Amino acid sequence: MKRSAALILTFVTASAMAGPFADGNAQTGKKIFDDNKCNSCHIGKVGGDGSAIFTRPNRIVNNPQELIDRMHFCSGAVGMTLTKQKEQDLGAYLNQTYYKFK
Repeated sequence: MKRSAALILTFVTASAMAGPFADGNAQTGKKIFDDNKCNSCHIGKVGGDGSAIFTRPNRIVNNPQELIDRMHFCSGAVGMTLTKQKEQDLGAYLNQTYYKFK
């Protein structure tokens, strides 16, 4: 019984620590971001290097689901098809770099 409880606790803890976009690869996500020139649109909207779009006080994205929705919206703007894996990879990169959602 104790062993089962320990295994369950380990699984729950590992799942909780994985966070959103656990199936994504942030390095691959950065390549997707760069290859599709995502920041060119962001620079046009907020200036600088474009990263302020992620950190501005009135940002549109405030949770992982909103990030997914926004990635789908933006992928259409650059003509990219956002597969489930690309969604995970790009989400992992953006979350690791800017959002820090748990």
